[in-house]
Amino acid sequence: MKKPSSKIREEIVQLQAQLKLAETREAERIGRVALKAGLGEIEIDEGELQAAFEEIAGRFRGQSGRATGKKGAEIGSRDSGNAAKVETGAPAGYSGEG
Repeated sequence: MKKPSSKIREEIVQLQAQLKLAETREAERIGRVALKAGLGEIEIDEGELQAAFEEIAGRFRGQSGRATGKKGAEIGSRDSGNAAKVETGAPAGYSGEG
């Protein structure tokens, strides 16, 4: 049995709301980790920061290559520019509490 288009639209609205909540939770989680790592105190261009995050994501996905910092850009592109190097681990003096 086929669903009427109005029902499908309702489902799309509900799914979009669920997606927005999920993205908010993910952003808050990543933001907390970034702040604990000291990224909130670093003056860095947003494109460079995104490129660094793309490189980290690629590392955990098993990909290699440099990121571009451009949304939707393919990791490993020749046009990558200068991506920021991100040190992993806690900042000096960070005890892991708080």
